[in-house]
Amino acid sequence: MNTLVQTVFNGMALGSVYALVALGFCLVFKASGAVNFAHGSLLLLGGYLVAVLHEPLGFAGALAAAALGTAAAAALEALVLRRVAKANGPAVPTILTIGVDILLLTELARRIGGDVLGTGDPWGADVLTVGGVTVAQARVYSLLAAALLVGAFLAAFRWTGWGLSMRAYSSDAEAAALMGVRGDRLRMSAWLLAGALAAVAAVFLAAFPGTGIDRTTGQIALAAFPAAVLGGLGSVGGALLGSLLVGMAEALATGYQQQLSGLGSGLAEVVPYAVMVLVLIVRPQGLLGAKESTRV
Repeated sequence: MNTLVQTVFNGMALGSVYALVALGFCLVFKASGAVNFAHGSLLLLGGYLVAVLHEPLGFAGALAAAALGTAAAAALEALVLRRVAKANGPAVPTILTIGVDILLLTELARRIGGDVLGTGDPWGADVLTVGGVTVAQARVYSLLAAALLVGAFLAAFRWTGWGLSMRAYSSDAEAAALMGVRGDRLRMSAWLLAGALAAVAAVFLAAFPGTGIDRTTGQIALAAFPAAVLGGLGSVGGALLGSLLVGMAEALATGYQQQLSGLGSGLAEVVPYAVMVLVLIVRPQGLLGAKESTRV
C-alpha cells in the first residue's frame, strides 16, 4: 500500500513539472500556430544557467536570472521566426524550430560535455517520511511551485485582458485583430512566458532523485510533448490533464518496473508515447481538444 501511495505522489509531482513544460507548448501553439520543437533545448538552457549562476547569485537569484535569460532566448527565437511565419504560415516556422533546437542543443552539449551539473537547490537530497511513506522534499516543492504557477496562469488566462485577448486571438485571429488585439505583442508574451516556465521546470527535473543537469535533460523534458498532444494541442485544460496522466503512467511504470519486467526494460521511457498513441486512436482531437469543422 505504501508503494502505491508513494508512486501516486511521485506521479503527481512529475506530472506537475510536465505541466509547466506542456503549458509552454500549448501557449506558443495558441498564439502562433507553430509547434516549438526547440522547447526542450530552451529548458536545457534554463537549467544550465541556474547551474553556472547559483554560486555567484545564490539559488533564488540564479533561478530568476535563468528564467529571464530563457525567456529572452525564446523571444529571440520568436523574432527570427516571425518574418517567416508571415510569408509562409505556421508550418515552415515549426520546421525551423527543429534547426534552432539542433543549434542550441549542440552549443549547450559542447559547454556541458560529460559533466553533471548541480543547481544548488536548497532541498538537496532531503526526504520526508509520513506514515511510512518516504518522498523526496524536492517532489513536494515541485508540486507546490507548479500549483502556484499554474494557478496564477489560469487566473490570468481567465480574468485578465491578456487572457481574454489570447483566447480571442487563438479562436479567430482576424476578428481579434479587428477588435484591436495586437497579435505581435500577444505572440511575444506567449514565447516569453513559455521560456520562463521551461527554466523553472528544468530545476525540478534535475532535482533529487534526479542527478542534475546534463546534456540529456532537454530530451527528458520532451516527455511533456505527448502530454500536450494527447490533451489536445492548444487546449490549456487538456495540457494539464495530459501532463498528470503522463506523469502518473511514468511513475507507475517506474515504481512497478519489477512486476512489469515482462514488457521489457526502459518501459518508463516509452510509456508517455504509448499513452499518447492509445488516446489519439480513440480521440484524434485529444482528450479536451475540439474537432475541426470542415466547410463543404
